[in-house]
Amino acid sequence: MTSVNATSVLYSISECADRSGFSPDTLRYYEKVGLIGPVARTATGQRRFSQPDLDWLGTLKCLRDTGMPIEQMCRFAELVRDGDHTIADRIVLLEEHRKAVDARIADFEAKRDYITGKIDYYRSVR
Repeated sequence: MTSVNATSVLYSISECADRSGFSPDTLRYYEKVGLIGPVARTATGQRRFSQPDLDWLGTLKCLRDTGMPIEQMCRFAELVRDGDHTIADRIVLLEEHRKAVDARIADFEAKRDYITGKIDYYRSVR
């Protein structure tokens, strides 16, 4: 952890990876495709991530872990960067994603019920 001043702490890419749950390669890729803005760098070019960077990565992790495609994640990041006048568009994008998440949850629940039925059947024939 590198301290810039009393209120600003910056993290190396490995520290950021540990804290965010993303691999260093994923962090580099996300920067390359614009999911995260330009990351601060040391004089020798090493990335230094701030707490706001980590907060944003938490949002991206939630979106990724719930199955949002990278193209939609990039669109969401673009809307955030473009400012508050894009909030309505962000809501639409997130509502669409929530519908997809709800559909996957319903599918998993149906499959869980099927498995439970199989367990019950096999217990009945023992």
